[in-house]
Amino acid sequence: MIGIVDYGLGNVRAFENIYRRLGIAAEPVRNAAELEAADRLILPGVGAFDWAMARLTESGMIDPLNRRVLKDGVPVLGVCVGMQIMAQGSDEGTAAGLGWIDGRVERFRDEWFNTRTHLPHMGWNDIEVAGKPALFSEMAAPRFYFLHSYFFHPVDEGHVVARTHYGQVFASAIRRDNIWATQFHPEKSHDWGVQLLRNFAEV
Repeated sequence: MIGIVDYGLGNVRAFENIYRRLGIAAEPVRNAAELEAADRLILPGVGAFDWAMARLTESGMIDPLNRRVLKDGVPVLGVCVGMQIMAQGSDEGTAAGLGWIDGRVERFRDEWFNTRTHLPHMGWNDIEVAGKPALFSEMAAPRFYFLHSYFFHPVDEGHVVARTHYGQVFASAIRRDNIWATQFHPEKSHDWGVQLLRNFAEV
């Protein structure tokens, strides 16, 4: 069963509906016992970094998540702010992140744009996949839906599995071992997003 971490932020129902149509078991998880029952996890998120970490802390799921992801090696997919809170910290706030992947969340800078900064980065954009990661199998010319003003800058560029250009090139998907994350929203990305979520169920 795929557990969709429900801590009050993110499109939990959208993920659940996609997996239902695919015939793949997926349910919201809200506590340690439910986390234990999941063999894969999705960590969604919308809004601000500090707020997301505060809500996750209030949920009581940080320690169980760390155990399932870092000790048990359960595959996890972070989405949007769910990706960002995997970093050690963010320029957006002062809270510490989960620290699952070395790096920091940075804001798009005005000097990267030829005209007035267009933030947030909102809408469809191409991605350039690095190598042949399983998350992007069976996809031709993938495009995904983005909505963000901050991006994850990993310390190790080897963790980047997809890049996107918006003002400059940034990491739109990363991976470290069993940990996957996308800055874009697969649950809003039509056929490409459905295929990515199908792939995640098989990694």
